[in-house]
Amino acid sequence: MLRVGLTGGLASGKSTVAVALRALGAEVIKADELGRALMEPGQPVFSSIVEHFGPEVVSPDGRLNRARLAGMAFEGGRLNELNDLIHPAVIAAEQRWMEQVFARKPAAVAVVESALIFEVERDARARGESESVLANWRRRLDRIVVITAPDELKIARYVARICPAGADRAAAEADARLRLKRQIPDAVKASGANYIIDNSGDKEALRAQVEELWQRLLAESNKFAAGESLE
Repeated sequence: MLRVGLTGGLASGKSTVAVALRALGAEVIKADELGRALMEPGQPVFSSIVEHFGPEVVSPDGRLNRARLAGMAFEGGRLNELNDLIHPAVIAAEQRWMEQVFARKPAAVAVVESALIFEVERDARARGESESVLANWRRRLDRIVVITAPDELKIARYVARICPAGADRAAAEADARLRLKRQIPDAVKASGANYIIDNSGDKEALRAQVEELWQRLLAESNKFAAGESLE
């Protein structure tokens, strides 16, 4: 078994790489999807958010008004408050998922796609935490894969995805720059990674890197299954 964290900045190509790894045989889970599910009505995270941010974040249909909540978090300077309510539950869900994967497939490569693996740890330690699940999340993973790309390319990809028809491009670009500003630079993440994928080229170049990465992860997982050390 091998627990892999797949991360990278905004529009770096995480989802593309995750899809490719799944096609090659990896077990993959997306932190964003887990977070959205945990924020649905009836979930403890939903209740915590409403209690903390107030009933104004609830839409008439009883679900969270995500646009209003995002505005309070990003523009109102309360992002850390929101993350503190969501991230522990997401990490716990990821750990349960990995346990289930390994129970049925001991030699599996389990990949957690998450944009904020480094940022979660940074923010927790900035608050003075040292032994919490947030402060030690990266240590619970056997390997970290970081996807890199120039910031201007990330911004262009993000704008193209958000505004395919070309409308509101200026607002989308400003949003991208704000999000990137809050994220740890690629160079810093790369220094703490086991593997780096450069997604500044074309699809063929990316696919070749992913295939090479998969062979390495598979070999390491087999070492684990045989009781060998990864060191």
